[in-house]
Amino acid sequence: MSGSQPSLARRLGTGDAVVIGLGSMLGAGVFAAFGPAAKAAGSGLLIGLAIAAVIAYCNATASAQLAAAHPTSGGTYVYGRERLGPWWGFTAGWGFVVGKTASCAAMALTFATYAIPGPSWMQRIVAVVGVLALTALNYRGVTKTVALTHILVTLTLIALSAVVIGIAVGGGARIDNLGGVDALGSGGLYGILQSAGLLFFAFAGYARIATMGEEVRDPQRTIPKAIPIALAIVVVIYLVVAVAALLAAGPDRLATSTAPLAEAVRAAGAPGLVPVVRAGAAVASLGALLALIAGIGRTSLAMARNRDLPTWLAAVHPRYRVPHHAEAGLAVIVSILVLTTDLRSVIGFSSFGVLVYYGIANASALTQPPGQRRWPRALHVLGFIGCAVLVATLPLVSVVTGLIMFALGLTGRWLILRRRNRSNTHKS
Repeated sequence: MSGSQPSLARRLGTGDAVVIGLGSMLGAGVFAAFGPAAKAAGSGLLIGLAIAAVIAYCNATASAQLAAAHPTSGGTYVYGRERLGPWWGFTAGWGFVVGKTASCAAMALTFATYAIPGPSWMQRIVAVVGVLALTALNYRGVTKTVALTHILVTLTLIALSAVVIGIAVGGGARIDNLGGVDALGSGGLYGILQSAGLLFFAFAGYARIATMGEEVRDPQRTIPKAIPIALAIVVVIYLVVAVAALLAAGPDRLATSTAPLAEAVRAAGAPGLVPVVRAGAAVASLGALLALIAGIGRTSLAMARNRDLPTWLAAVHPRYRVPHHAEAGLAVIVSILVLTTDLRSVIGFSSFGVLVYYGIANASALTQPPGQRRWPRALHVLGFIGCAVLVATLPLVSVVTGLIMFALGLTGRWLILRRRNRSNTHKS
């Protein structure tokens, strides 16, 4: 980063960073991802959840180790550029920005669907209002973002606690719904790995801590501590919720539901908690959307600084010290997507982009010298292999869509660089 470019302000402590991670991971994924995971693997989704958690931990250590050495905005986009080269960095950044922009639209629509039972046109308007309101809040500075994230995370945890307690006391939960040990393998190895890839969608938010590395105080100490803490908390929460949902509804019933946790409380004999699930999903969607806007804004800022995105996006507000152009541009694009498409089924697509992103993070961490190493290299090897395997086992439509997305981005960058080189040749 050039010294002439304005930087962001370091205002976040360890607790704030953990909350940002929790707000990103405890999003709508926990209210939606168990359905497609159950369809892929049945009760074996519990094994898939464990696999996703292990790979997420490997990725988290790579991200934390890299963020401590490169405490600036951009996350793996920056790490890939510094450790592997510009093309690798661009690939990571492109996958993150495009995949997560689609996720922003999905989170906004999910929020509106749960919050407003009205017609679709009204839900789309409410979704746009949510996007604009959260963008305006982010515009006022990162401390405002963290303050609201604290509130949203607390409300989400209350809703999830109510779901688990309701299932426990509702009387409808049965151990038979798990199907025994044999049922864990009913989906086969491929189904279990596919469920892991789908459930990884719900873990991916810890990257937000790293992408905001330029705003963390004492990043060499704070980030390596905050990322594993946030991930550990979420793993425990997801495991408890998954077991409760399976005990209540069983894998077959979860697999056919678009709102698996709502289906679980109905099956458990606690239908009165369905409004709590709806409210929790709406709040969690807002929390994830808030963190996504912040994370995409910082990655876009880093890419714009290196001219991988329009340089207009590299602006930092002189008072609030946020990438206001990047966040405003994101709000416009997401609002257009919300009004014109239905992106609530992007779990696989987003997982593809994020898994590629983390694969590059692990590869980058492998190149770090011993003085920067905080975890064994074997974790990064396992993380890279795990990301590659999960990408390959995602639903075919997700793989094809993801490959097209990367092909467009890489081809576009090649054409732009070629034109710049020709322009420089003519000038010289």
